[in-house]
Amino acid sequence: MRRLLSTLAASLGLLLIVCFSGCARLDQPADGGRERATLEGHTARVHFLAIAPNGKTLASAGGVSDATIKLWDIDTGLEQATLRGATSWVRSLAFSPDGKTLASASSSYEERVIKLWDLDTFQVRTTLEGHPSGITRVAFSPDGRTLASSGFDGSVKLWNTTTGQEQATLKGHNAAVLCVAFSPDGMTLASGSGDWDDSKEEPKGTGEVILWDVATLETRAKLKGHAWFVEWVAFSPDGKTLASASYDKTIKLWDARTGEEKTTLRGHTEGIRSVAFSPNGKLLASGGRDKLIRLWDLTTQQPCGILEGHTDEVYTVAFSPDGKTLASASADKSVKLWDIDDCANGE
Repeated sequence: MRRLLSTLAASLGLLLIVCFSGCARLDQPADGGRERATLEGHTARVHFLAIAPNGKTLASAGGVSDATIKLWDIDTGLEQATLRGATSWVRSLAFSPDGKTLASASSSYEERVIKLWDLDTFQVRTTLEGHPSGITRVAFSPDGRTLASSGFDGSVKLWNTTTGQEQATLKGHNAAVLCVAFSPDGMTLASGSGDWDDSKEEPKGTGEVILWDVATLETRAKLKGHAWFVEWVAFSPDGKTLASASYDKTIKLWDARTGEEKTTLRGHTEGIRSVAFSPNGKLLASGGRDKLIRLWDLTTQQPCGILEGHTDEVYTVAFSPDGKTLASASADKSVKLWDIDDCANGE
């Protein structure tokens, strides 16, 4: 088969790249950036990705029938390792600030655990158990000493990453908590919730964001305004703005100190799965059910680019630490790497 394809390509004067597994397809044009590579190897939807602090490694998590975590070299697009051990859907990943540990969260009735992986040995160092239902998101504190997790049971838990012990359970949401994020200074934790049912076409209930004081474990503010569940929260690099993405097709920007709404960004035609700030804080990327990645100029609060290439909904978007690369994970079983230009560089 490979010889036949090569002969056909040569006769037609074409460059043909054949990817059978664990490799990358290259170079598709897009508005606002250029697709640099497509990482293929998962056998089911890729629900989550995370980029290591050094910007060299990307971790991706497979869906229900895959249940693997793959590590990729961002420069070459080649698979480095596959971490096995989960028996169900890996819904979330997070690198520790020092890049030595990867946290993974499983989300099913059969397996409701967080695993801390040692990235030197690729073995599980600690398993955290305590959520009574599926775990939706994990996030490390900036100092790496605490891991926050959220769950369908409506709670947020804080864990000591050294001992593996649960430190606290935060209760304040009245629905499933779908996302958590620490502020850059580690003093505030944001969590987003709502009546989660992504099979519905019309809103079911409303979405809510809570800002928690990490020192006192008390609620600082409740942010209301979304018409459906909040799927993602992210702080700007300077910690002054919180972005929330909702299945109501909108992104809201909030004053992270006062909890006041700054603006609402509209453009996606279906529910939004994720958002990510560029490292310089000038750009916001968002991915959603409409299969698109949208780029937003945060100076003008206007859209400045669309990245097209995925053939199914986009679950996760994340910037590399230098801001030159955007990674996206999709239900089409792939991860894409994009070179970002123009508005993405705040120009």
